[in-house]
Amino acid sequence: MERVSRSAWLTLAVVSVAVFMVAMELTIIALALPKIRTALAGATPAALSWVVNAYSIVVAALLLLSGWLADRYGRKRVFRTGLALFALGSVAAGASTSIGMLIAARALQAVGGSMQYPAGLALLLDAFPRSRHQTAIGTWGAVGGLAAAVGPALGAVLIEAFGWRAVFYVNVPVALAALVIGARVLPESTGRVAAARVDVIGVPLASVGVGAIILGIVQGETWGWATAATVACFAAGALLVAAFAWRSRRHPAPLFDLHLLRIRSFLLGNLGSLFFAMGFFALLVPLPSFIQEVWGWSALETGLAYSVGPMVSFLVAPQAGRLADRIGNAPLLTAGSACGMAGLLWLVLTISAEPSLARLLVATVLVGMSAGTGFSQLVGAALRDIPPERYAMATAGRTTFFQLSVAFAIAIAFAMIGQPDGAAAQLAAYNTVWMVCAGGYLCNFVLFTFIYPNATFAGKP
Repeated sequence: MERVSRSAWLTLAVVSVAVFMVAMELTIIALALPKIRTALAGATPAALSWVVNAYSIVVAALLLLSGWLADRYGRKRVFRTGLALFALGSVAAGASTSIGMLIAARALQAVGGSMQYPAGLALLLDAFPRSRHQTAIGTWGAVGGLAAAVGPALGAVLIEAFGWRAVFYVNVPVALAALVIGARVLPESTGRVAAARVDVIGVPLASVGVGAIILGIVQGETWGWATAATVACFAAGALLVAAFAWRSRRHPAPLFDLHLLRIRSFLLGNLGSLFFAMGFFALLVPLPSFIQEVWGWSALETGLAYSVGPMVSFLVAPQAGRLADRIGNAPLLTAGSACGMAGLLWLVLTISAEPSLARLLVATVLVGMSAGTGFSQLVGAALRDIPPERYAMATAGRTTFFQLSVAFAIAIAFAMIGQPDGAAAQLAAYNTVWMVCAGGYLCNFVLFTFIYPNATFAGKP
């Protein structure tokens, strides 16, 4: 294998710090949702879903624009700007006095996050030789897994000691440290010269469209599924997504080149991200609420139990990255999907309204294994055959779809849970969600066992 330079390892370290911060945020917020619901007026389950989904949708709307900016004006510059905005949004979120203010602050965080991700991963892939990309991506994913592993325990301690606001303030020193160190060690780089007059409207059209569909899903039970408002949300969403496709095909300089979808591994890798989001995130975000509200556990007890699965993911991810360099991503994603299915079916068959740490741990270990062989392997599967000069656009496009998939999965989960009355009704609602999650993993098992291409694509978009 080719030798990796010291500069590449330093780039990996700084980019991984940003991944650590963002990955930790999601697990901590999931743990804090019951406390936020109590503290802020108007924090209904639907509103709480927007605390998570506002981030995903805004990131999705801006990622491709950020990828273009990174390619044209410099990946280091865009990456560091994103860190600063994420820190500012974290301060605003911690200071929120209403659910609306918190959702707006999360949107500001998302602006920063949208700039960090494509620029950071493009810096990483540019720094490492192509033969070592899977190792780099696996290590990068492992750091995200570490953040997810320590996040619940750290979040539980922060919530118990300082309240829910601390889960946002904790980001600030991490972002500032990466900002300062990145100024010294990150090399500047750009991608293929991009057009000066790009289509800045197309991708936001798609993101707003998906947001409209998600609004209809979240509010459908309250408004009524056949009401004019709900139907209008779905219709507007479909029209906006269609307008994105129409505009991207005809604009001379689209933010996302639809020709990338001709690369089969990229197309199927993104489809796998949708199935993974349905399997993993529809479980991850609502689960702490089930443990605290149905089982009556404290935030600290929930956080400690909740952290086992992410810790397993952290331990598995780097080994999966090294193995992927030899056998590819598909076998690992197949094995991980089987673990995810087993974990979800175990939940459905064994979990009751009576607390059981042992039964919970079996499921979280299995799902943790699916995450360890899922996150970075899905990135590698989608980007495997992308030409180097298209890294930023492809990375941003892949992450745009992934963020929208996460928002869609969380919206489906919260809509299915609703506001059930009593422990038995809550358990029944969560069981339905867990069956849907198992279905997501089943789809990925089929996809990466029988459909995803084994041979490397020889063409270019």
